[in-house]
Amino acid sequence: MSDREYAPGQIVKAAYKTGEYIGEVMESDGRRTLVQVLAVLSHPKQGDLHHPNDPDVAMFHERPASAYREKVWVPAGSVQLYSGEVPEYKASLLAAAETEAERLDRLQRWAGRSLETIQELLRQYRQ
Repeated sequence: MSDREYAPGQIVKAAYKTGEYIGEVMESDGRRTLVQVLAVLSHPKQGDLHHPNDPDVAMFHERPASAYREKVWVPAGSVQLYSGEVPEYKASLLAAAETEAERLDRLQRWAGRSLETIQELLRQYRQ
């Protein structure tokens, strides 16, 4: 087994699409690992990944988290052994979504304050 190959039954942390999960290895071939999702560490990002933070894209994607026990293939390089306690799926899903909502709220408040300050600067520049 290489350093990128994991044994079935091992508990790992895996990045999948734009989320991060705790899961159980089902199989691994050194290039990729099949992981069964057990918990959510970070919720996937919303919107167009090629145009981050742009609300005016042609298709604004809604990305739900992977489901409990969903099996996902992930590149072996995005998998690490996990040694902590595995939280209950639903609680971890809610916590991850709430954390993402808080991050987006903070970003929205930052954007509002930035808009206010740039508008004041524009008034000053136009004098």
